[in-house]
Amino acid sequence: MNIPVVEQILFANNTLAEDLRRKLDAAGVFGINVMASPGAGKTTVITGTVERLLNRLKIGYVDGDIATSIDAERIAALDVPVVQINTGGNCHLDANMLAPAVDKLPLDDIDLMIVENVGNLICPANFQLGTHINVLVASVPEGDDKPYKYPTMYRGVDVLILNKVDLLPYIPFDVERFKHGVRVLSPNLKTFEVSSLHGDGMDAWVDWLAEQVAGER
Repeated sequence: MNIPVVEQILFANNTLAEDLRRKLDAAGVFGINVMASPGAGKTTVITGTVERLLNRLKIGYVDGDIATSIDAERIAALDVPVVQINTGGNCHLDANMLAPAVDKLPLDDIDLMIVENVGNLICPANFQLGTHINVLVASVPEGDDKPYKYPTMYRGVDVLILNKVDLLPYIPFDVERFKHGVRVLSPNLKTFEVSSLHGDGMDAWVDWLAEQVAGER
């Protein structure tokens, strides 16, 4: 009896997500949905991304979190427009939550909208937001088994950023095992290996993202 209800919820969400995509396209805004588990370094990756793109693109940021505005304050300090969404316990953002946040951003003055989803490897994969690409930030300390344990998340993204590669000498992490699990789920997935803390690999990711934004204009 629950299956039809779930299907209706997802259908309604995806319909609204399509409306949001059309709104972004009409304004010439490229949107990305950044997902990760708690502690993967998602906000640090986003901070490094914004810092490297400030002189190239006009950026807006939406932060989804269960509580607090800690991450939003970090990005706001970079002098970009920020909207906070506190889910009050929900483990993901959905299109219904994002819609009013998008309306608060100055879309006509933005090239790139970065949405930071709630830290979770399960729920966010099921809810489209209308963004152009879904980005997953994984990290070395999480272990090389995550593509096998959370296949839905890895199957539902366009870009994978493997963060904290500076810790590879100190943590047992089989890069080839990890990559094999990813390739099985998403053979065409774009992957970047970075250390957001030290900056390694970040330029390649940021340059690629800037190219995607330019291609949508």
